[in-house]
Amino acid sequence: MSSSPRHLKLFLFPAASGAHVAAWRHPASRDGAPDFAADRATAELAEAAGFDALFFADRLAFGGRDKASAERSSGAAGLEPLTLLAALSAVTRDIGLVATASTSYQEPFHVARSFASLDHLSGGRAGWNLVTSLTDAEAGNFGREQHFEHGERYQRAEEFVDVVKALWDSLEDDAFPRDKASGRYLDGSKVHPLEHRGRHFSVRGPLNVPRPPQGHPLVVQAGSSEEGLQLAARVADVVFTTQQELAQAQAFYCELKSRLPAFGRQPEQQLIMPGLSVIVGRSRGEAEDKLRALNELIDIDVAVSFLSALSGGTDLSAYPLDGPLPELALTNGNRSKQALFLRQAREKGLSIRQLALQVAGSGGHRVLLGTAEEVADDLQLWFESGAADGFNFKPLYLDDNLREFAEQVLPILRERGLFKHQYAAGTLREKLGLARPLNRFQGRS
Repeated sequence: MSSSPRHLKLFLFPAASGAHVAAWRHPASRDGAPDFAADRATAELAEAAGFDALFFADRLAFGGRDKASAERSSGAAGLEPLTLLAALSAVTRDIGLVATASTSYQEPFHVARSFASLDHLSGGRAGWNLVTSLTDAEAGNFGREQHFEHGERYQRAEEFVDVVKALWDSLEDDAFPRDKASGRYLDGSKVHPLEHRGRHFSVRGPLNVPRPPQGHPLVVQAGSSEEGLQLAARVADVVFTTQQELAQAQAFYCELKSRLPAFGRQPEQQLIMPGLSVIVGRSRGEAEDKLRALNELIDIDVAVSFLSALSGGTDLSAYPLDGPLPELALTNGNRSKQALFLRQAREKGLSIRQLALQVAGSGGHRVLLGTAEEVADDLQLWFESGAADGFNFKPLYLDDNLREFAEQVLPILRERGLFKHQYAAGTLREKLGLARPLNRFQGRS
């Protein structure tokens, strides 16, 4: 085990114009239009600041729960993330490149091939955020009227990820001698067809991309339901989570880490990274003023639509906005988010309006306000008290909110020995302190 000091990890989640639903209206923010120059500037800023990885989410349907909300928010459409990250790989050097791909509406061979290719193009910096998709809107683009039932989604995901990892192993690291003198390009004994026949997938293999530089690109997962926790414990290198309170984060961290030994894994083989937004001010009051100004740009109808979608699909606009959140049927979508919002509403006595405005400002993730020192204190507390190995940082608007965090908070964390001064050499796995997976077929030839 490494004797190097433990540093907190930071991923950057730069949504279209920011994590805040009204970010696109902020005078200092990007407007959310496809703009590679702007994406490049964000990536270069993040890399200069030392972020470990860029993360781009994805959904396989036009955004917006209804026409009105789609017309007044910036998340309806955007670039396909793997294509964008392939372009960004050419203008960055060290930062990881993580994209979402669905196990419900893609095929294992496609995912294995795409992420192996990105890993080669980037010199070993690719990561796959494994999702099962959430909505009937996505199902409708793939020949289905309704989304897969929750349990079936996770059964597919379990088989899907096993096939993907086997495909990454199907060509051994030294399968291609490319010996010009002898004329031998490929060593056929190091090629391993899968002949997989499962409940959901039949895949012959092998993959037609050489084994990735990382062995397996980084695998990221975010489900917090029982099925999601089991999948994360078995296969995820990094876990994104939504935790508002320290005690809840500690409980989640302890619970997930305790499941790893059942799968032959140790706690240090997985990084748990809660989502987080930050506003820095010269005082807490100034930070609160900044957030208040941003929240004044929220369209309440958009906020309610956003909450309706995230909390399970019930149309909350049909209920009194200043009344309580109604009882919600168990969603077939994101159950952990639904449970989080129900708990927040009950514990804090929030009306639909209050909860909608809160969720629209952060997507349900924690928003930390304060001076740079106060923010650094908070991150240090979570990191050192068994609540997080790092954070998935979600700027509320781009790029000024990111720049303030990088220029004001990160230097304090470095002074305290909590954040790296420079990138380590090697692949994304090596930079994160995660081992390169052994090839399951090694030695069978």
